[in-house]
Amino acid sequence: MKTTLTLALGLAMSTAVWAAADPHAGHHADSHTSAAPAKREPVSFPPALKAETLANMRDHLLAIQEITAHLADKQFDAAADVAETRLGISSLQRHGAHEVARYMPEGMRQTGHGMHQAASRFAVVAQEAGATGDVGPALRALSQVQVSCVSCHAAYRLK
Repeated sequence: MKTTLTLALGLAMSTAVWAAADPHAGHHADSHTSAAPAKREPVSFPPALKAETLANMRDHLLAIQEITAHLADKQFDAAADVAETRLGISSLQRHGAHEVARYMPEGMRQTGHGMHQAASRFAVVAQEAGATGDVGPALRALSQVQVSCVSCHAAYRLK
């Protein structure tokens, strides 16, 4: 069961990454010829802030990997802790969100804030999973965190 869950989570994350890279992902085969590739809006950050932001985003990916591993091992409190401290609302100061937000277009700011809110919601759901033993709601909540990541990376790029 643990192996199946780990494989399923890995497949879901791989699919999300490929979906972000392919603007046609998720559409029916007939719509592939009519859809134009989506353009990612370039966003300018000062060089040092860009490097710091990219490092933070890589840490977000690492946090999601750690959360996934904790869920597979039914370590729900550990998953919740990683989510809240590294991705959730309480992580905003750690990431210098106030400074970074000044350079983001409004849509990017809203999507990022939505990701942090979804991570905090996930933390609560993961703790509830510890009481019920049902990992399904936690996986659905984690998926909502990833939806924000995928949509932001599909719409914006740092230049």
